[in-house]
Amino acid sequence: MQIKLLAIGKTDHKAILELISEYSDRLGYYIRFELEIIPDLKNTKSLSESIQKEKEGELILKKLIPSDELILLDERGKNFSSVEFSEYLQKKMNSGLRQLVFVIGGPYGFSDAVYGRANGKISLSKMTFSHQMIRPFFIEQLYRAFTILRNEPYHHE
Repeated sequence: MQIKLLAIGKTDHKAILELISEYSDRLGYYIRFELEIIPDLKNTKSLSESIQKEKEGELILKKLIPSDELILLDERGKNFSSVEFSEYLQKKMNSGLRQLVFVIGGPYGFSDAVYGRANGKISLSKMTFSHQMIRPFFIEQLYRAFTILRNEPYHHE
């Protein structure tokens, strides 16, 4: 199985980029992982929230193939502990799934079309994080999940 993380908008914050790089590299020892950045829309000040979500949604949906399982990182999604998330990933791997795609949406969330295509939603917290910060948080949780599955000493309960 391959895991892909799609995210709207690039970041140029050096510390965030370093964390993303570190945990992406670590994750590569366990599974094929790809972070794909979908460029920010241009001239968003002239767009309503709903139009912006629709346009971002079109860009997200273009990145998918029919066999992809799409999971949205969404505040209304299911909450997992780190151990529960590792079990969730193990079930996905056992199912024979070729590619699991997680998506971090834009500032206003996802379009109805993206919600309609999604196979599930996961929430990382009841708190709201910036779309930039959630990237290293989520990649670290993926890494943590694989260390849990391998019974490695990274995670402590």
